[in-house]
Amino acid sequence: MVELVIRNGTVVDGTGAPAFVADVAVDGGRIVEVGPGLAPGAREIDAAGLLVTPGWVDIHTHYDGQATWDPLLAPSSWHGVTTIVMGNCGVGFAPAEPGRRAWLIGLMEGVEDIPGTALAEGIDWQWETFPEYLDALDTKHWTVDVGTQIAHGAVRAYVMGERGARNEPATPGDIEAMKSVVREAIVAGALGFSTSRTIAHRAIDGEPVPGTFAAEDELFGIGGALGELGAGVFELAPAGAAGEDNIGSLKEVDWMRRLSAKIGRPVTFAMIQVDSAPDLWRDLMHESLVAIDEGADLWPQVAGRATGLLSGHGTTYSLFDMVPAYQELKATTPADELVDALRDPEVRARILAWEPDAETAERMDHAYENTYLLGDPPDYEPGPDRSLRGLATASGRPPLEVGYDAMLANDGQGLLYVPILNYADGGLEPIREMLLHPRSVSGLADGGAHCGVICDASMPTFMLTHWVRDRSRGERLPLEWVVKKQTHDTARLYGLRDRGTLEPGMIADVNLIDFDRLQLLPPEVVADLPAGGRRLVQHAVGYVATIKSGITTWADGVDTGARPGVLVRGAR
Repeated sequence: MVELVIRNGTVVDGTGAPAFVADVAVDGGRIVEVGPGLAPGAREIDAAGLLVTPGWVDIHTHYDGQATWDPLLAPSSWHGVTTIVMGNCGVGFAPAEPGRRAWLIGLMEGVEDIPGTALAEGIDWQWETFPEYLDALDTKHWTVDVGTQIAHGAVRAYVMGERGARNEPATPGDIEAMKSVVREAIVAGALGFSTSRTIAHRAIDGEPVPGTFAAEDELFGIGGALGELGAGVFELAPAGAAGEDNIGSLKEVDWMRRLSAKIGRPVTFAMIQVDSAPDLWRDLMHESLVAIDEGADLWPQVAGRATGLLSGHGTTYSLFDMVPAYQELKATTPADELVDALRDPEVRARILAWEPDAETAERMDHAYENTYLLGDPPDYEPGPDRSLRGLATASGRPPLEVGYDAMLANDGQGLLYVPILNYADGGLEPIREMLLHPRSVSGLADGGAHCGVICDASMPTFMLTHWVRDRSRGERLPLEWVVKKQTHDTARLYGLRDRGTLEPGMIADVNLIDFDRLQLLPPEVVADLPAGGRRLVQHAVGYVATIKSGITTWADGVDTGARPGVLVRGAR
């Protein structure tokens, strides 16, 4: 008798095949059989009327510090994710000389907006080298499996010291030493190497991430370690990723295709639509497809929704950042008293009486056009009628007043939404085209990062609710295709061939989903990080169960206390 049978569910198995009603048998943490009328199990779950899918494999997270103290790894684990890959974008915490720990924290804080005080209190440094970091992680257990990459920023500083930290050119000796460190990491179990070349990524002191200006000899030299071992993914945030250098973007694809062809390894890079060159992404995607003929293996990594700033009273960014009376109030009022203070009619009147100068007024007018009421349930593809300008016109009130009231809603947890990337002509059509491209891979959810301004770890859930079921402002996407996109496809890119589909022999990572009820809840600010650090989190309803390696970790959104997740060392 097997340990578990999931009975009569609608199986969407991750292969892209049409959904079918069947049982799924699990034993020893693996799927042993899928089909109708399977023999009884020691434990059974009635999944009639539910979707039965593989657990999501999220390849772009930043839980590098959080994984050392937090077994939940939420909010990603709240959204059906059963495997994460961290160490992206050239930032991480190993290798780390003891004297460089605070600097590495400042690097992560600046690039990924993770409170440095939380990292400083939460991380128990039990390593210096990358293999020692993996050994430290190997003592942990989580709700999800954890894989990681070795980050260029940490490697450069470890090998080159201050020269590396300040982006000075690497010598041949430096390159050989960095290659050796990366090789050691891949042998120990790193899933790849990551770097960042966008000047939008800066440490807390304002300095660009080490490796931002690395020459080709450095990139190809380090990449050679992956090629010699025949293992690992080369991941990066390329120059121009945030729209700061549109001319340089095609140059980036040129060296990436040559690197991939030379080392015989996949290269995956952040692919984002930017307003400064709204159609550039099409050229980059096309070049990635053409590169196949040259022996290259390029995978543009695309998001499932727009990158959008959240504006609230507890977020890093606020619509009211330029209003002196508001900033004075925040600076002099305890956080737990701010909402009550904002409800005071005199305070309200003083803030809303603000008269900006001409230049600031022009900026605010632009903000009113591009800032939307997020709502409950949250709307991530809002039309002009949900902008502050549209709502103000409809109600006959000033846009700033509309924003003030919206942020005070829900006991002061109300949020405004400002899509800044991947939102062309007021919609998500570029994302749909990106997702459908044969060389794209689903990613960029950034779980664990951007704690005070963005909350996209819920993207796997959004892929189902918005793209499959709810979208009203354009075409939708097939359920089976969306499931495959964030299970089989993401797992295979990173060589994780033991998961991502519901087939015999695969790790039993399974989601049971009440698809009709599946819904994102509004993000909220909580103070649950070490040292009282604040972050944005987002829950969902409709996940009846998430099962990791045959063990239920979440049941109707409630933590079961089970921690079957382990460190993933290398491809398999």
